[in-house]
Amino acid sequence: MKTYHLPEYIVKRNVKRCNKCKLCIEQCTYGVHYYDEKEDCLLSRDEDCVNCQRCVVFCPKHAIIIKKNPLSYRKNYHWTNEAITTVKKQAETGSAILTGMGCDKPNLTYWDKLLLNASQVTNPSIDPLREPIEIRTYLGKKSKQVELALNGGEVVLETRLAPQLCLETPIMFAAMSYGAVSLNVHEALARAAVECGTYFNCGEGGLHPSLYRYEGHLIVQVASGRFGVHPEYLNAGAAIEIKIGQGAKPGIGGHLPGEKVGEEIAKMRMIPVGTDALSPAPHHDIYSIEDLKQLVYALKEATGYAKPVAVKIAAVHNVAAIASGIARSGADIIVIDGVRGATGAAPKVIRDNIGIPIEFALAVVDERLRNEGVRNEVSIVASGSIRSSADVVKAIALGADAVYIGTAALVAMGCTLCQRCYTGKCPWGIATADHEISKRLNPEDASRRLINLLNAWSIEIKEMLGGMGINSIESLRGNREQLRGIGLSESELKILNIKPAGE
Repeated sequence: MKTYHLPEYIVKRNVKRCNKCKLCIEQCTYGVHYYDEKEDCLLSRDEDCVNCQRCVVFCPKHAIIIKKNPLSYRKNYHWTNEAITTVKKQAETGSAILTGMGCDKPNLTYWDKLLLNASQVTNPSIDPLREPIEIRTYLGKKSKQVELALNGGEVVLETRLAPQLCLETPIMFAAMSYGAVSLNVHEALARAAVECGTYFNCGEGGLHPSLYRYEGHLIVQVASGRFGVHPEYLNAGAAIEIKIGQGAKPGIGGHLPGEKVGEEIAKMRMIPVGTDALSPAPHHDIYSIEDLKQLVYALKEATGYAKPVAVKIAAVHNVAAIASGIARSGADIIVIDGVRGATGAAPKVIRDNIGIPIEFALAVVDERLRNEGVRNEVSIVASGSIRSSADVVKAIALGADAVYIGTAALVAMGCTLCQRCYTGKCPWGIATADHEISKRLNPEDASRRLINLLNAWSIEIKEMLGGMGINSIESLRGNREQLRGIGLSESELKILNIKPAGE
């Protein structure tokens, strides 16, 4: 069937600069570039270009430029180019439109509408270069009070503390499963987690044998498919995360196509080679908070009550009530993934239209748990759309204890958000299960980039805390007096429980 939709990008080649080295052909996993022997020149199939910028970066002569196709349909604020293109594609394929990464709609980013406070005369700021500022964070159940006793003249702690995760910086690497991303990505994330004193979540696909040596810095995930879940796997994690939902696709399950399930992935997920790895939308043993409580304690029992258990949910309309139930299920950590959370593959209509921004979810969950007197029973981790250290600080001020970063970590390793993760042809060797393509990502180089990113963000977090006159990240948690809204409606300010700028 002839396609009616226009190429999204145009590849322009400077023929005077091009030396016909054909490196662009080698680097493009989508077959965009090809050599015409008859004309003795390099040409491009514009319709296959995804604007990953791989050929642009690696062209030794800087002869390639990729531009947005200037051709477009007649301007229409309701029937946009995107809406028309989607209809044409579905008329040709008869299938749901898939996409990767997170929601890119402009009206869902609230971080940029929040402003942080700064100290002036009466509450002096703190210089982080000369005075200590504590950003170490502990995740897990906290006691309402602690009891001390004297033992031979020495003060000892009598209160038995629940298992905790100790983070040297309030940032962790979000769940991305092996198969959705390459093993080299996992290796890089694990190395960086060790170096920075934080944690890496291996996702729902099990844990590769080569990564068990990082067990002190791993979070293992238990999803509806129970892929790769066994006692050794559970005990390798410093914490266990039960995945109920994720921000990019609330209410639906996961799917790793059979062509991506090679021998290694099949062994880890405990499924036959070449079969689709399907995670059902619901856990078929969880239909109530009581059922969730059973799983929480089954996992704690299996690991000797030595590890905190987290529950990950998507940010949805009744998220505060759900979080309240999770706090009473025995879980130690609640992970909330907002509507802008990314994924390797999701129906575009789901990604763009279901869920709520993480900023609203954080605010209502933190407030509900405080009002019910159970905020100390659980830690809150915010996920989905964290792009900078400023986003981290704003998330903590809204009520988070720490954050997960996924997309930011991939961008640090080379990702350009071309949103074609579901094809498995990632030119940067990131979102792929292909052994040859995955070699493009060097774990050592990628881990160094991740370490640099977390070090830079940690420095900036201290700078912002110092500017607010706060010497501990703990004092910022839920401190919404440090936030002001700009360009927000009265109802939005009320939900966030913050004042408008200037008040």
